[in-house]
Amino acid sequence: MRTSTTWQWSKRPCWCGHCKKLAPEFDRAATRLKGSVRLAKVDCTTHSETCGRFGVSGYPTLKIFRYGRDSAPYDGPRTAEGIYQYMKKQTGPDSVLLRTKEDLQAFVNNYDASIVGVFSGADSSRLAEFLKAAGLLREQFRFAHSTDLQLAEDRGIHSECVLLFRPPRLSNTFEDSVVIFKDYLTIGSLRRFIRDHIYGLCPHMTLENKDRLRVRDLLTAYYDLDYHHNVRGSNYWRNRVMKVASKYGGRGLTYSVANKKDFLSELEDDFGLGTSDGGELPFVTIRTRLGHKYTMREEFTRDGQSLERFLDDYFAGRLKRYVKSEPVPERNTADVKMVVAESFDDVVNDPDKDVLIQFYSPSCPHCKKLEPVYRELAHTLYYDPKIVIAKMNAIDNDVPLGYDVQGFPTIYFAPVGKKDEPVRYEGGRELRDFLNFLKREASHSLVLSGSKDEL
Repeated sequence: MRTSTTWQWSKRPCWCGHCKKLAPEFDRAATRLKGSVRLAKVDCTTHSETCGRFGVSGYPTLKIFRYGRDSAPYDGPRTAEGIYQYMKKQTGPDSVLLRTKEDLQAFVNNYDASIVGVFSGADSSRLAEFLKAAGLLREQFRFAHSTDLQLAEDRGIHSECVLLFRPPRLSNTFEDSVVIFKDYLTIGSLRRFIRDHIYGLCPHMTLENKDRLRVRDLLTAYYDLDYHHNVRGSNYWRNRVMKVASKYGGRGLTYSVANKKDFLSELEDDFGLGTSDGGELPFVTIRTRLGHKYTMREEFTRDGQSLERFLDDYFAGRLKRYVKSEPVPERNTADVKMVVAESFDDVVNDPDKDVLIQFYSPSCPHCKKLEPVYRELAHTLYYDPKIVIAKMNAIDNDVPLGYDVQGFPTIYFAPVGKKDEPVRYEGGRELRDFLNFLKREASHSLVLSGSKDEL
């Protein structure tokens, strides 16, 4: 019996780039889930009333319905595999009941990590709390439980506990494959325990878990990794990363490995690495939680010495950040100032000027439609020495931290004295709308030119 449905609320994909990108992944996931979970779509261009009733304002929006009711927003991966795995976890119990040691072994012998609670009986208060946590976290992790304490005896434990089993494919000599939680069990304490221990010293980063791993400063080694068909070969380079990483513990950097093929476009776009760089050797990058990026240009040596040199330079502050940027314009005399990543600080973060910055895509029809109004705005404010009207190609330049650009055009206002708190522009797209916004938000009285003085 199907109890879960995921609805995708979208605008017509001819102009919504994110909807267009999601569409084939959503369709492939729907095919794989046929018979267990229904995936459906709503075109908000045609059914605006329905979309409004469920509070849909951005596209695409995904929601999970259970028994015909809006249950929760879908905040999982946007790939076919990720959607499939996420929604498969919506079926079945929150936590699987294990009766025997054979059940336990079968459950933990899985591609992913497993969280197993062992309790003294069905009426245990800790079991009740564990099941609540499983209900909240089931989309992210695998849960099972037993009411037989003998299942934990092999671990030398004779009381209630929670065991975190890391995936057998990631077993190594640098850390325990099973971590034991014996503190006072609450939903919050269990969540923290899982967060702090599930990935271990060097997890396998995928398209599905990358966002969770990147909340911290992260070094990643990308190579031809395949844990489905070649576990030993995949662990060859991972073991070398772990050997070096174990020497730099407690310094705020986390580590991971990833399949190079899964991240090729990201490596090219975000780090400027060609597909042939390094051959069979790993690409090594660091991405900090602030968005700073570094690449290891020296070849990865099998003895790990090159990685140690890279880390020594990183911790000593000797590495130069990688920034994807178009060339800085030689002449920038137009009313609308062109900004690139390399000139962003000089222009947008100028401490003496208010700046309205539009992030655009060269192929975006809405950006092209806005262009004459935006030019007129810049011309109207041309004689105001304290304000800049600017734009930046967000496809070919890195977008700085603090600016959330998911669609185009996206416009922000960076006022004097608050450069670290840019204000997103959500108003209309006519000249008067922009001027009214700037009059309200600017740090000074606007100086208007020409026939627009009365505004």
